Amino acid sequence: MNVNKDLQNERNKCSFNVRELTEFIDGGKNRTLERKHIEKLILAQKDELFGGTPEDYLSHKEKYERAIQTNVIILKIVQDFMRDANGGDLTNYRDVLTTLLNFVVSREGTPFALHFMMFLPVFLSQADEEQQMEWLPRAWNCNIIGSYAQTELGHGTFIRGLETTATYDAATKEFVLHSPTVTSYKWWPGALGHTANYCVVVAQLHTKGQCHGIHSFIVQVRDEETHMPLAGIRVGEIGAKMGLNMINNGFIGFNHVRIPRRHLLMKHAQVLEDGTYVKSRNSKLNYGAMVFVRVVIVFDSVNYLSKAVTIATRFAAVRRQSQLKANEPECQIIDFLTQQHKLFIGIATCHALKMTATKLWDTFNEVQQQLRGGNLERLPELHALACCLKAVSTADTAALAEGGRRACGGHGYMRSSGLPQTCAVLDAACTFEGDNTVLLLQTARFLVKVWRGLDTLKLTPTVAYLRTTLTEGFNDKWDNTVEGIIKGFQTVSMRKISECVSCMAKRMMSGMSQEEAWNMTSVQLVAAAESHCRVIIISYFHEEFVKVSSSFSPALRRVMKLLVELYTLYWALDKLQDLLKYTSISKTDTEQLQERYEDTLNALRPDAVGLVDAFDIMDEILQSTLGAYDGRVYERLMEEALKSPLNAEPVNRSFHQYLKPLMQGKL
Repeated sequence: MNVNKDLQNERNKCSFNVRELTEFIDGGKNRTLERKHIEKLILAQKDELFGGTPEDYLSHKEKYERAIQTNVIILKIVQDFMRDANGGDLTNYRDVLTTLLNFVVSREGTPFALHFMMFLPVFLSQADEEQQMEWLPRAWNCNIIGSYAQTELGHGTFIRGLETTATYDAATKEFVLHSPTVTSYKWWPGALGHTANYCVVVAQLHTKGQCHGIHSFIVQVRDEETHMPLAGIRVGEIGAKMGLNMINNGFIGFNHVRIPRRHLLMKHAQVLEDGTYVKSRNSKLNYGAMVFVRVVIVFDSVNYLSKAVTIATRFAAVRRQSQLKANEPECQIIDFLTQQHKLFIGIATCHALKMTATKLWDTFNEVQQQLRGGNLERLPELHALACCLKAVSTADTAALAEGGRRACGGHGYMRSSGLPQTCAVLDAACTFEGDNTVLLLQTARFLVKVWRGLDTLKLTPTVAYLRTTLTEGFNDKWDNTVEGIIKGFQTVSMRKISECVSCMAKRMMSGMSQEEAWNMTSVQLVAAAESHCRVIIISYFHEEFVKVSSSFSPALRRVMKLLVELYTLYWALDKLQDLLKYTSISKTDTEQLQERYEDTLNALRPDAVGLVDAFDIMDEILQSTLGAYDGRVYERLMEEALKSPLNAEPVNRSFHQYLKPLMQGKL
C-alpha cells in the first residue's frame, strides 16, 4: 500500500501498541478476531456491496433498493457468523444489532435497525411467555421484519396524548384499531415504509367504555407472500429527510382494523375475554425496551463519532497549510493547537462514552435481574440515567462531529468526505427515541424527588453523592486533580438541584401551581440534569480507567490517562462559570487548568493518529476520501469527483438548450 509519507511518519512515532488499544475497545482479543473475520467475509463480497454507481448519484428509490440488497447480504453474514459462534442461537440480539450497525454499508443507515433496536426488545419486555414463544423465533431469524409505531403526526414525546385507539369488542374477542384524524397517523417508524410486514403499535386501549391509557399491540401490516398492505391499512414512506434516508421511515393509519385479543402484549397488563381489564402491578415495568434502545443509541453515537474523528485526524496529519515559523515549509495542520483542541476531545469522548455506556448496560442487566425477583427499587434511577446519558451523549457527539467537519475546511463539506452524512445522523439522534430536552427534564424530575427525600430515602448509587456532598460540604481548598474536579462537578450538580427545588417552592408560595412553577424553572432543571450527567460520565470514565489500567502496558496506560485528564480538563474549562459560581475555585486555579489542558493536548499530539487507527474502521465502512488509511486525500478527491454523472461528457445538453441562447442574446 502506498501510504502518504506524513501519515506514515505519524504512525512511526506512535508511543503505544495500536493493536492493544483496538482489542480493549472491542472488548478483548477474541472480539477483535471475530470482527476481523466478519470483515473478511464482507470483503469477499466487495463488488456486490461496494461496487456500482456511488450512492450520492442514485435516485431516492435506487438508494433504497440498493440498501435492501446490501443490508440483506450483511445481515446474512452476521447471522451465519452468530449461529456458528453460538451453536445456532441467535437470541443475543444486542450483539447482532451492534455488529450490524458497525457494518452498515450505506451512509444513510439500515432499514433493519428498528427490528433489532425496538421490535425485539419490546417483545421481550412486554409480551408474555406464550406470545414470545409464538412470535420471537420468526423474528430472531428475520422470517418477519418488525417496526415500532409510537410517534404520531400530532404527538411525539407526550405519549399520553396519542390519538390512535384500540377498542375491545367482546363479541368477537378482537381489538379494533382506528386512526380518527390525520394527526393520529403514526409517523417516523423505521422500516415501516416498505420493509416491515409487522409492527408493534402503541394505542389508547378502550374496553367496557373506559380508556386505560396507552398499550402495545402486534399488528400485521403487509401480506407475508405478496407484501401488499392489508385491508384497512394505509402505509407508506414519509419522504426524503436531512439524513438516514435508508432507515425507510414510514407512516401508517388504520381504518377500523381488527386484530385478535391476544395481539395485545400481555406480560404486564391484560384484557380478559369478557373485556375485563387487569392492571399492571407497575406501569414503569415497560421502561425496559426504552432503556435498551437508549443504551444502543449511546454506543451508536460513539461509533459515528469515532468515524468522524478518524477522518478529521488523519486529514489533519496529511493537510499542510500555513507556517508556524517564517521561512519554514508549510506545516501539518494537526500541529496547530486550535486543531488539537477541536479534534482530541472527540477522541477522548469516544472512550468516555463507550465506558459509560458499557457501565449503563451492566446496570441495565442488574436491574432487569432485580425486576425478575420483584425488586423495583432501582428502576426509576435506571430510567433517569438512560434519559440523561442519551441526551448528553448525542448532543456532545453531534457537536464534536460537526467540529471535526469544520476542522477539515471546505473539503469537509464534500459528501465524499463522509462527514456531512455522519453529522446528519448524529443530529437526528438528538431527536429520535426521545427529544433531548424532554429526556433531561425526566431526569430532573427524578433528581427533584431524590432531593426532596434526601433525609429519608435510601439513595441508589448514581445519586449517593448528593447526600455525601451536602453532608461533608466542599473542601475550601480547590483541588485541580481529576478527583478534585469530579468533586467540584458533584458540588455544582448538588447546588443546582437544590436551587431548582427552592425556586419552585418560592414560586408556588407566590401562588403558582406546581405545573406552572415547574415550567418556569425548566431551563434551570435542564441545566441541573446535564450537570448530574457530567458527574456520571466523568466519574465513570475515571473509575473504569483506574479499574482496567493495570492490564495496560505502561505506554498505553500513559496515553489513556492523558485522555481521562483531557476529557476532565476540557469540561472543567467549558463549565467554568458553574465552577466559579458554586465552588471555591480561584483565578489561579483556572489559569493552571488552562495551562494543564494545553500541555495535555501537546502530550497527546504524537499519538493522535495511533489513537484513531485503534478504532480500526476499514476503508470500505469509513467511505471517506479524507480519512482513508493510506492518506491519499487529493488523489481520492479527484477520483470521486470524476465519478459525477456531469463529468461523463464534456458539454452538458443544457448548454445548447439554455446557456448558448442566453450568451448569444437569442433568448
